[in-house]
Amino acid sequence: MAKDILSDAGLHFDELNKLRVLDPEVTQQTIELKEECKDFVDTDPRATVCSLPQETSDGLEQMVATPAEIGQFQKIVGGFIELVDQLAKEAENEKMKAIGARNLLKSIAKQREAQEQQLQALIAEKKMQLERYRVEYEALCKVEAEQNEFIDQFIFQK
Repeated sequence: MAKDILSDAGLHFDELNKLRVLDPEVTQQTIELKEECKDFVDTDPRATVCSLPQETSDGLEQMVATPAEIGQFQKIVGGFIELVDQLAKEAENEKMKAIGARNLLKSIAKQREAQEQQLQALIAEKKMQLERYRVEYEALCKVEAEQNEFIDQFIFQK
């Protein structure tokens, strides 16, 4: 249920239970595309398939990319990589905020627990004080009764 809520908010957990902005499938596809692009850029431009038809040794036509097309492709891929990096940084920032919020909640919980213990100690102290006052009150009532009895005996003797 929590994963559904997070997914609806655009947040996902990967296989290492790390919080991600991109869906794990999209992340995997992005990695695969990045690898394919790197392979494409690293290969010999004359062997790259693209728009200019050229005949190969087996008689088939093959599309060869021009340097301008490769440059344009590199620019597009560079922009895409920058965008993905920016999204990764934003996700990392959000993750840090979430960790900070979680730590804040933990510290607040500890503070409340400490405050609860202090209040429990204060309650115990006040109960002990109440018991002392009750005993003192009973003793004073006994003394009052004895004094009243003494006064009554004194009055009756006269």
